[in-house]
Parts: sequence; C-alpha cells; structure tokens
Amino acid sequence: MYYLLKLFPEITIKSRSVRRQMTRCLVGNIRNVLRPLGDSLRVQGGWDAIKVHVPEAAEPDWYRQLERLLCHIPGVHEVQCVEEVPFVSFADTTDRLLPVWRDAVAGRSFRVTVKRRGIHDFSSEQLERHLGRELLDAAPGARVQLKEPEVDVRVDVVESRLRLVRQRWSGLGGYPMGLQGQALALISGGYDSPVAAWKMMRRGIKTHFLFFELGGAGHEAAVREVAHHLWKTYSSSHRVKFISVPFEGVVAELQRSIPDGLIGVALKRMMVRAASRIATRARVPMLVTGDAIAQVSSQSLTNLVLMDDASEVPILRPLIAEDKQTIIDTARQIGTAPFAEGMPEVCGAVSQRPNTQARHDKVAAAEAHFDFSVLDAAVAQAVQTRSDQLLDQRQQESPQLEVISDLETAASDADISVIDIRAPAERDAAPLVLERVDCLEIPFFELQSRADSLPGDRRYLLYCDQGVMSRMQAMHLHDRGLTHFGVYRTD
Repeated sequence: MYYLLKLFPEITIKSRSVRRQMTRCLVGNIRNVLRPLGDSLRVQGGWDAIKVHVPEAAEPDWYRQLERLLCHIPGVHEVQCVEEVPFVSFADTTDRLLPVWRDAVAGRSFRVTVKRRGIHDFSSEQLERHLGRELLDAAPGARVQLKEPEVDVRVDVVESRLRLVRQRWSGLGGYPMGLQGQALALISGGYDSPVAAWKMMRRGIKTHFLFFELGGAGHEAAVREVAHHLWKTYSSSHRVKFISVPFEGVVAELQRSIPDGLIGVALKRMMVRAASRIATRARVPMLVTGDAIAQVSSQSLTNLVLMDDASEVPILRPLIAEDKQTIIDTARQIGTAPFAEGMPEVCGAVSQRPNTQARHDKVAAAEAHFDFSVLDAAVAQAVQTRSDQLLDQRQQESPQLEVISDLETAASDADISVIDIRAPAERDAAPLVLERVDCLEIPFFELQSRADSLPGDRRYLLYCDQGVMSRMQAMHLHDRGLTHFGVYRTD
C-alpha cells in the first residue's frame, strides 16, 4: 500500500520546466511536513503524481495523522490510498474490489472508473461494466449513476499492474509552498485576517505573521494559538516568523492627538506604516490584510486608498470582495473559527463616530500633531518568535482577577474605587453614575502611566462598556505586580 498524491490541475498545465520545478519543490515540502512521523516514509516524485511509500504495518492513529498531513499540503489536489498488485484477471480484481467498496456504495449511487495504460486484450469499458455488475449484486440498494455519482470507484491498470484506489480525499490544492515568494500578514485573531493568511499559504506564498498588541498578554497568547494552528496545519514545510508589536502607546497617542472621527483610519495607517518598515527590514516584499470592502468604516474604498498611501510596500487583500458569511464559512473549514469566536474586539481602539470617507488633507493635517517617536519606539520594541516556538513561549496563565457586578455589597468596603477607563467621548455619550462609590475618570490610554501613582491601600475596579478593555488592562497591571486592580461589570 502507498499514497498517491495528484498534482493541482494548474500545475499540470504549466510548461515542462515550470512543472518540473514545482514538482521538485512539492516533493521537498512533503518530506519536510512528514519528517516528524519518522524515517520509514519514502517520497518519490513523478510526472503526473507523487508517491508516498509507507511501512507495511503501523498503528491506525499513525495512518490517520499521515492522511491529515497529506490533505493539507499546498499543491496537492487529491490524496489516494492505493493498493498495487499484479493484474491477474477480472475475477481476481473483483475479489479485491468488493471488500473495499461494497459497504461504501450500499444504498448510494456510484460509478466505476477504469483507466488503463499499456496493451491489454480488454477495454476500460469492459472492465467497468464487469465490476459495476458485481458491485450492484453485492451491495444492497446500490445504483449506477454515470454523471455526478455519490461514490466514484477508481481502478487503474498500468501495464501488468493493478492499482486499486481504496480511499480518496480532497487535497488543499494551490501551489507548492515557497515558490511564489513571501508575505507578511497582519493578523488579529478574528475571522478575516486568518482566512486571508490561509489563502496566501494555499497559493504557495510563505506567509509570516504580524500582530499589533492592543489588549495585553492574554490577547497575544490567543493570537499566537491562531497563528500556530495556521502554520502547523497548512505551512509547516517552512518555518516562518511571528512578530508582535506593542501598540498600546500608539493608541494612547492617537487618542490624545487625533480627532475622534479619524482615529480608526489613523490607527490603520499607523499599523501599515509599522508593518511596511518591519517588512522592508525583513526583506519581505508585500503585506497581506483581511480587509473586505465596506465591512467596517475603515474599509471603504476611500479609506483603503489612504492606508495604501501610508505603506512603502504593496498591500494584498485576498478577501476584498468576499461576503462576511463566506469568510466565516471558510474560517470554519480551515479550523480558525473557534479561535475567532472567543476573540472579542478591543473596545476603545476605534472612533465613536468614524469617518467613512476621510479626506487625505484632513488626515495628513491631523497626523501632523501625532508624536511619531511613539511609533518608532513601538517598532523598535517588536518581538520576533519562530513559528515552531510559538506555543513554547505562550504567556503564563491569566491571573485571577477580582470581578464585581454588585456594587451595593461592595460599597460597604470603603477602600473600593471604580475607574472609568473609557475615552472621554464615550463617557460623555453615556455617563457612569454610581452611588456610595468613588468613581475616577482615567482613560485607558493614560491608566498604565498613572497606575503607580494611585494610593496602593485601595482596590480599584476598572470599567468599560463591553468589559473587554477593562479586563485586559487589569491583566496588564497584574503582570506589572499591581494586583489591587479588578473589573467592574454591569451585566
């Protein structure tokens, strides 16, 4: 038994020299991916397909792991589990076929597809008819359907050898990893950016990850898991980089210096500026984002052009015309949806009344008040991690935060204060009114610098509308040893 890997059809229509190059690259990638399974595997290249020879006996879990790996390698169109023996006769072929396919076609439509190569005293159609009759007699409820059957039973006769396809799985398709260059994908852990990165991987582009930290160590740990899943599942033939940039200071400076309606656009422009610098330094020629037209205010055509203007390298947007539901469906297919479902947006990092048609001159004028040394410092503090070490460097378990929703009970403790960390515009739109509890107003972008100056003999509960930023800020303070900060929730 061995596995036969069919090439992605777009590879087979290339010129002979390009096809050979792609096949050689794919063989090398397969060997890299399968290396953790041991030295007993042998990968053999070919013109039409690639063979993976396996040991005579192994544990069922080993074979299942092998099959999963093969199905997720870019450039592989189909994976077939093949039994190859000498061709003897129609009767012998029937004896080998029935035990494999009898149950699979029972109660379903099927067809038998025979391909021959060589000189034989029978035609492919004759063998198809014979095997089809035998399956009909042996499988209750089976029926022949030549167009779009539920089951396609494949048999190949090559010279004097019989190839019986025992099982078939769809491959990932696309092009072999590494042949199409490199890209740096901006990843946040939601639905969109992981799908955009996956699409680039599938087309053979070695894709690195860039994460902008806006919400503390817990957020980064979650995004590391998404990046590791994508790399391990779809591109483990090549090591890539995960780069984390601390961006809380940049957000704080934006809140101080940029008008509210332009903060969302300005934030994306700062990210693109930082990303293009990092990409240029790493000699990566392009950026990838999960932008899709009109999904959010910053993704209008006008605002996307403003983001392009801030980058020194091209920005690719694989999802630009995709519907949100299509993106979510793809995320479920590739296994990133569970991560996105537990990854809420970071509140306080966008405009309250965003401008969907921002003007370049107004954005440039607003950014003239921005202290770009803050952005320089963020880029300088970027931390790089190898993809195979992402989970080795996971953050420590989240601290146990004090979370209080009943201030009536807590109010009996005179040492409690609530800190409203929302931006001023948010506070003005929906003031927080509390009785019997001291309430401070310190925007989240100032809290980290002011926390040390607050009296240490009190307990502080942080408040924001969604409870996300307050939790992340409290965790960040705990990381600094300030364990007297908790969270106030109103729900």
